[in-house]
Amino acid sequence: MHKEKRRKFLKTMGLTTAALGAAPYILRSQNSIKAAPGKRVGIIGLDTSHSIAFTKAMNVQNHADLLGYKVVAAYPHGSKDIESSVKRIPGYIKDVQEMGVEVVDSIDAMLEKVDVVLLETNDGRRHLEQVLPVLKAGKRVFVDKPVAASLEDTLKIYAASKEYGIPIFSASSLRYIKGAKEVAEGKVGRVLGANTWSPAKIEKTHPDMYWYGVHGVETLFTVMGTGCQEVSRVHTEGCDVITGVWDDGRVGVFRGQRAGKPGYGGHVFGEKGGLNLGPYQGYLPLLVDVAHYFDTGEVPVTPEETIEIFAFMSAADVSKKKKGKSVRLDKVLKKAGA
Repeated sequence: MHKEKRRKFLKTMGLTTAALGAAPYILRSQNSIKAAPGKRVGIIGLDTSHSIAFTKAMNVQNHADLLGYKVVAAYPHGSKDIESSVKRIPGYIKDVQEMGVEVVDSIDAMLEKVDVVLLETNDGRRHLEQVLPVLKAGKRVFVDKPVAASLEDTLKIYAASKEYGIPIFSASSLRYIKGAKEVAEGKVGRVLGANTWSPAKIEKTHPDMYWYGVHGVETLFTVMGTGCQEVSRVHTEGCDVITGVWDDGRVGVFRGQRAGKPGYGGHVFGEKGGLNLGPYQGYLPLLVDVAHYFDTGEVPVTPEETIEIFAFMSAADVSKKKKGKSVRLDKVLKKAGA
């Protein structure tokens, strides 16, 4: 087909490049992958590299620790107005099709074909509306970061999880950074405090740390645990430093970096000495926990901890508006409807 004829054909079908992010359509894989009963995974959102990496791990690399789960269907949308995410969708559709995934035109169509779900939409503003039909269908769902684009929606998602009796799992892969397991096993004794850091690119549609700083904040909570009472924040163009005070007097600090070449890491202060965190371990440790959750319904991260992580970041935004004044998490949670 000549280029001009092909262009007219695509325009007629509503499939021009500009329209790919919004047009309803079905693109079927030529070689659909097969999965055992109960092991069929669906993806919502082909606007993030996580969708490709997770599909590759399950469908191509066939890691035994992923318990035979395979991505068999995907609904591509996805962010509507975040350009860096929307522009990925056409290419990622092709990528997952090449790994045997059927691309469908609605979440309902996807739910008919799968047993469990990965909610990967990069835009947290869409997570509440997209997770509800999954919960109503009685299917377990991993909700990728951020859980939502507001503390209010985060609370509503966990309330819906409770209402429908479907525990949900959400975590950053930075929870599995090297050293975190050793801390959990008591290598440094009681944790007295910690500093963590990560990139913290800001997206105007989300609270500041929700978009990317969440990864380093999750590392902080992984080693410190819950119990943060108040936070204060120092903000500059190149970085943010957020200090949390825990209910037992311990102090945890997150540094979100935008200047220079940011990396992931941290340091834990313990009764038996200190321990450096890092390097980043990749996605596989997270996916192992996702597969275990799909099999058992057991969540390795409690709703209370995840909610506290998002309350920490929301309180940090309030502190920024108040020129660095300390803000209590319980007040932020109460305002959000907790």
